[in-house]
Amino acid sequence: MNKSAGVLLGIVVAMGAISAGGAWFTGTRIEGVLNTSLLDANKQLQAALVGYKGTASLELVSLERHVFSSTAHYRLKGEGEMFGEAPVELLFVDHIEHGPLPFSRLMSLKWLPVMATSHYELEKTPLTEKWFAAAKDASPLKGVVNIGYDNATNGTLELLPLEMALDDKSSMKFSGLKMDVAASAQAQKVKADGYMDSLKLTTVSEDQAPVLVELNGLTLASNLTKSTYGYYTGDNTIELSNSKTTYGVKQSVLGFKNFEMKNHTEESGTSASGRADYKVGEVSLNGKAVGSAQMAMSLKNLDIPSTLVLMQIYQTKLQPYEQAAAEAAEAGQPVPELNLTEAEEAQLKTNLEQLLAAGPQVALENLSFKTTNGESRANLVLDLTKPQSIDLPADQLAKQLVALLDFNLQVSKPMLVDVLTVQSQLDGQTDAKLIADQVTATADMFSSMAVGSQLAKLDGNNIVTKLHYANNQVDFNGQKMTLEEFAGFLMSKFGGTGEIQ
Repeated sequence: MNKSAGVLLGIVVAMGAISAGGAWFTGTRIEGVLNTSLLDANKQLQAALVGYKGTASLELVSLERHVFSSTAHYRLKGEGEMFGEAPVELLFVDHIEHGPLPFSRLMSLKWLPVMATSHYELEKTPLTEKWFAAAKDASPLKGVVNIGYDNATNGTLELLPLEMALDDKSSMKFSGLKMDVAASAQAQKVKADGYMDSLKLTTVSEDQAPVLVELNGLTLASNLTKSTYGYYTGDNTIELSNSKTTYGVKQSVLGFKNFEMKNHTEESGTSASGRADYKVGEVSLNGKAVGSAQMAMSLKNLDIPSTLVLMQIYQTKLQPYEQAAAEAAEAGQPVPELNLTEAEEAQLKTNLEQLLAAGPQVALENLSFKTTNGESRANLVLDLTKPQSIDLPADQLAKQLVALLDFNLQVSKPMLVDVLTVQSQLDGQTDAKLIADQVTATADMFSSMAVGSQLAKLDGNNIVTKLHYANNQVDFNGQKMTLEEFAGFLMSKFGGTGEIQ
């Protein structure tokens, strides 16, 4: 044996010894690592189900430890109304390769040491046997997780393609979905990216007409960081290339192309803010393009400590009361009273005042629909503030509660004509001149009614309404009045008495 060959052999033997020793050490730690991970997972499950009528938990059923690998079994249990009449249990098996150099990573030329590599999958039970049959007897849900020595994780989650009958009137064909997921220690930072090619769902409506829903090209992405208050902030994105819904006796087809949803949340000190944007590149009906749509909403200056307290009061007191009241009303029984202790009422009032003192703002920044010849849009901004007292009479409380209200609406007559033209064509009309005359007359009638009622003005081809309120002063389409006068004006238009000239 030459010298270089001897050195190489020595390196191989040394690496084997280190790997074997590391694997033994990992095997002694694996149960503690799993229990810590399960504790974190259950905290996340509890947080994710806040506000829902149900609970879920994940537990370690058994663990078989060996030198180079271990096998774990888990049980995921869901209980409550959202899971149905009986508790739901899913069983998982996890084949864990001990680090520092798991064999599967060596085979894929991944040489970075890890504590363990987990290969988990759903197990077949009476509850899941239909899923297995739909996946050609393979586990329909499986994944791989690499656990680093810093407790960071990365891996994949995969839902296999399925084709199955959901019941005697419904069926599903699913292309599968795969996600890449990475998280830092204790999941302080989480990043996920996923893709689904297609999903087709066939069912029937309440009137027994066939319904077909088709989704294609779904992309999911999240980049989140756990805030100092324990919830996640950051960015979520959902994109869908196109979708079609075929419904009704006439089997009308409603289509969407290039749907996009993006939301962003952030935290600054004790204040939180967020924004959500929605876009649809094309809306079509029976193959005829109608237009495109956008919506943007935002929330600013939300006091986090008071919000968390109010959420807890809602979940423990108000939500159960709402459910009990609804059940009593449905059964024709007297609605029970909401019973809060003096301490709970004081806590509710204190935190509501703290929330309002931060000056929260809710805004519909943009709601618009655009066709070939026009665009209609609306926006709304509402600023709230702390009143002198929460116990004020309703009319005085409303005055002090709203610091600013700004509303703008623009309805495009050409856009109305475009939409009404498509509707007429779908109704079977073929005479182009007759359609044009009818839809133009309808748009003109709508415009005349809006302007004649003094609820809107005409600005070129647009029907416009503008409302601005601050400091008990209302500016409605250029007409200034007090809040009381504006209320009287609205009463005169919607069946009340009194009128502002």
